[in-house]
Amino acid sequence: MPTLVFAVDQPGLPPFRMPDRFRHEITYFMTLADEPGVPRLAAGEYWVSAADARNTLDDGVLRLVSPLDSDNKAEVELTEELEDWLEWMVAHQVQHVRLG
Repeated sequence: MPTLVFAVDQPGLPPFRMPDRFRHEITYFMTLADEPGVPRLAAGEYWVSAADARNTLDDGVLRLVSPLDSDNKAEVELTEELEDWLEWMVAHQVQHVRLG
C-alpha cells in the first residue's frame, strides 16, 4: 500500500505518493527537532529543511553516520523515487509534511 506525503505548509497541494517503506526512510531526511526554525510537530509529522532537501537533491546521495561511530560515514545513492520526492519538496517549497 502506498504512503501519501501531505504538505502541511502547502495544504492545497495534492499529496505525493511514495512506497510504504518511506515511512521508515523519511527519518534519514528529517531535520532534528532542536535545530533552529523547526516548529513543534504532531505525531506522524516531519520537518525537512529546504536547504537540506536542496543539498541532498543536488548531491544525489544520502550521507549516513553510524550511530556507533560518528567517524564512520557512508554515502548511499538516492533512488529515483527519493529524487522525485525531493524534487517535489523543493519545487513546492515544502518543509512540513505529514504521512498518511
